Amino acid sequence: MSTSGEMFGAPCWVSLATHDLASAEAFYGAVLGWTLRTTRLGEEFRVALQDGVPVAGIGAVVPRLGIPMAWTPYFAVEDADVTAARIRERGATTAVGPLAFATGRAALAADREGAAFGYWEGEVVSQWTSAEDGAAWAELRSGDPFAAAVFYGEVLDWATGRPGSLDVAYEHDHVVVRRGTLTVARISGGAVGGDPDPRLRPRWCVHFAVPDLDEAADRAVRAGGRQASPVEQTPTDRRMVMRDKAGALFTLAEAREAVA
Repeated sequence: MSTSGEMFGAPCWVSLATHDLASAEAFYGAVLGWTLRTTRLGEEFRVALQDGVPVAGIGAVVPRLGIPMAWTPYFAVEDADVTAARIRERGATTAVGPLAFATGRAALAADREGAAFGYWEGEVVSQWTSAEDGAAWAELRSGDPFAAAVFYGEVLDWATGRPGSLDVAYEHDHVVVRRGTLTVARISGGAVGGDPDPRLRPRWCVHFAVPDLDEAADRAVRAGGRQASPVEQTPTDRRMVMRDKAGALFTLAEAREAVA
């Protein structure tokens, strides 16, 4: 079993917090073809499988906890208490946790711009990889990508030169975070703090790969979701921001064929 200490600093999971677990299961099963099963974390949690491979988690939360219904990436850390201290020292906040579960400890935090993220100390899903050529990956929309990269680098030990530390590069106005040759996360600009549109505020965006963007978006609408942005063309994919039935934002991404 792999542990968070072996892959420190990298995204190790993406998870949806919802008030209606059954509704979320039905929605994402219809849109993305997921099957869901219970986990060792308890009856309130499900792991989503695509072709038998773990893709994401869905967890039920009660409204009184004040946890927003949203998709959140979790980053692997060696020590959740040390990470919490680093976050506080840099003017950000840990909102929930670290909380103990059967396989480790988790916490939810917000960076200095208010973008929510999680961190995890413990066992990790060894079959899951956050990479742009995989089933799920994360991208931070920030008002200041350089400052954000410094913050996360200091909190998560990016680009320290330690064995296993992630590499960080600045390419075409983006911050690219890599483990070896795999791009595991990106930080892009353009976010506006305090904007009334939550799509435009600083946030971690969770992307899910689909073979046909238009077909997947149509399934989402028929399942009770709605389109939240126009189709965006990037050098690597076509993507669209959607809302699920409860309003949680997620992105569908269809890979574009490389041009020789």
